[in-house]
Amino acid sequence: MSATITSAEDVRSAQAVPENREPRKGWRYYVMPVYTGVFLLYLVIPIAVMIVYSFNQSHSHLPNVTFKWQGFTLQWYREWNGIPGLTGAFFLSLRLAFVASLGATAGGTLLALALVRYRFRGKGATEQTMFANIAAPEIVLGASLLGLFITINFPLGFVTLLIAHIMFSIAYVTITVRARLSGYDLNVEQAAQDLGATPWVTFWKITFPLIFPAILSGFLLAFALSIDDFVTSYFVSGNKETFPIWVYGAVKVGTPPQVFVFGTIIFTVGVLIALIALIRQGRKGQQTRPPGLVGAPSSGA
Repeated sequence: MSATITSAEDVRSAQAVPENREPRKGWRYYVMPVYTGVFLLYLVIPIAVMIVYSFNQSHSHLPNVTFKWQGFTLQWYREWNGIPGLTGAFFLSLRLAFVASLGATAGGTLLALALVRYRFRGKGATEQTMFANIAAPEIVLGASLLGLFITINFPLGFVTLLIAHIMFSIAYVTITVRARLSGYDLNVEQAAQDLGATPWVTFWKITFPLIFPAILSGFLLAFALSIDDFVTSYFVSGNKETFPIWVYGAVKVGTPPQVFVFGTIIFTVGVLIALIALIRQGRKGQQTRPPGLVGAPSSGA
């Protein structure tokens, strides 16, 4: 009897599930987190320095950016338009970026629709040209555009800046919208047309709302590319000075603190727009989720 009990206990102990012991974490476990943290610091530190030193005082006769902390102040935010030429260059960049982003978004969206939906002669060449536009160095684009405008005696100014900015932004918008359209179900549009919707109504009621996140992303990407472009703008600007060109010229004699103020404003507005887009996307995802999946009891309850 005792032998039977002993054998039964041995069987149960042999079948017992071993304790889950976490393996020891070697040095390789920390390589990726440390690398990610260092890379994020590499990206964030310059922006943080710009924001912090936009509140730094300057006791010199001609205030310039200095990395010696002299005290906290809001003076440069109150005197944001106190530097001649800087405010005009800033608003010129904003106006140029907005108009160029609208043009690039409209043209890029139509080009993406054509590339995804239709087969036409020259489609492959169009795609290759689009990717070549992205791969080409900016100095090549700027020099080629400058040569073109000089050859046809086209005056350099806002129009040439606008043409150049739309040209190097439209490919990015096309790729962004095209990625959204690649997984798009055309049966939705066909169902709308079967119910009596015209092609125009189908686009505005069905197609446009579904691809709007990609269109908005393309617009913001084009805006970011345009507002901080220097190389191409430097070639085709003529007597117009955008914000990056003005800053480049001011570095030779000293950068005023208002440059950090404008940079902080641009960064803050961009972050706010990104947060609003994420919040709206999250709310839209919750609204489209089937109600039966939210808090539904499991079958085993």
